[in-house]
Amino acid sequence: MLGVSLNQVFYHPNPNLQIPWQCLQFGLLVFPVSPAVGGVLIIFASLLTWGKQYRTISRRPLHRGFALLSLLMVISTGFASHRVEAFLGLFNFLPYFFFFAGLTALIQTAAQLRQIAWIMVFGSVPVVITGVGQLFFGWHFELNLLWVVLDWAIAPGGEPPGRMAAMFMHANTLAAYLASIFILGLGLWLENYQKIKNPLNIFLTVTVLANFTALILTNSRNGWAIAMIACLGFALYQGWRLLVGGVVSMVSITFLAAFAPGAIAVFFRRFVPYSIWARLNDDMYPDRPVALMRKTQWQFAWDLTKKHPWTGWGLRSFNGLYKAQMQTDLGHPHNLFLMISAETGFPTILLFCSLLTWILIKASQLLWQSKLLEPENKLIFFSYLLAFLGWILFNTVDVTIFDLRLCILFWVFLAALCGVTYRYNDQN
Repeated sequence: MLGVSLNQVFYHPNPNLQIPWQCLQFGLLVFPVSPAVGGVLIIFASLLTWGKQYRTISRRPLHRGFALLSLLMVISTGFASHRVEAFLGLFNFLPYFFFFAGLTALIQTAAQLRQIAWIMVFGSVPVVITGVGQLFFGWHFELNLLWVVLDWAIAPGGEPPGRMAAMFMHANTLAAYLASIFILGLGLWLENYQKIKNPLNIFLTVTVLANFTALILTNSRNGWAIAMIACLGFALYQGWRLLVGGVVSMVSITFLAAFAPGAIAVFFRRFVPYSIWARLNDDMYPDRPVALMRKTQWQFAWDLTKKHPWTGWGLRSFNGLYKAQMQTDLGHPHNLFLMISAETGFPTILLFCSLLTWILIKASQLLWQSKLLEPENKLIFFSYLLAFLGWILFNTVDVTIFDLRLCILFWVFLAALCGVTYRYNDQN
């Protein structure tokens, strides 16, 4: 937004896509506080783009790959023991594949990437405010307006207690959201930090720091790790060796405090707060049941995969199977990729991973090898690439597809990355 003309920000390079572009921007702005209204606008933007760019979208190999992935998931549903449950599980995937494809033809320029990132940062402000109110001012309420327009549930003291969750259903869900917004916000800040006197950049500085602080208060190990990796990634990209050394030193000290042998750990715990090192090594929760440990869940999911390697057990089957054996209602195995392999089989998860890898490779090639991407646009593109990697890492220790906000935002991020990659590669 800073240093970018109004035409680049508010007007789409293709006039035929102006209306869907405006719908997408407004949808993303209201999405954190009203997922239903924001989601409808985002999906509407995708549908309008499909109507105007059908031929362009349908001929791209990546979208044909997702069409094949959809077919494999439908086939796995036919072999499920509980077919109704498996059929309902398709709605966590197939609609998103479709609207993702539409958005890849809508988001085409680095200026649009920058605009979307700014909107995401602005949209995070009410989320952080409600989180602070929840933890420090005892806010707790349920706000419902026309059922779908506004539907907030703020749990007293956080969810779980003591961990910031704001208007999200769990602290880990909020952490996944904040980690993505923090990465995009930090990328914008690095583009503009030399213009610190600009009021908009002052706002950006405060918001990035607030997002990072809120991320710490979620007490999510996954979120902390992704934030640290993102900081390290930006420092390496910028060539700031001193900062790289500082980040590595901080991480090393923290891990020594959490996992080093007795006397060494005691020494480093003088410098690391208990709430951090005890959360990392689980000392804070010493009596955690075996059934709630990720290692147990992952092993169970892997055993399910080995028993039905070709078609899996059916989508949404993990919870019932795990509950029957472990007497624990879990929901998912805290690993998206193991969950998909257990529920839909090896061919499906291999194709899914292949498509994500293809996107990662193509985007990396554009960033590092191609001369088509202008130098002033590389940092914001790198920020989206980091956000994509952050999502992958988070989903190796959790599952984000069951939260509407996180699922839609991820596919928007991915569509933005793919759309810009397509646009520049088409110029080649």
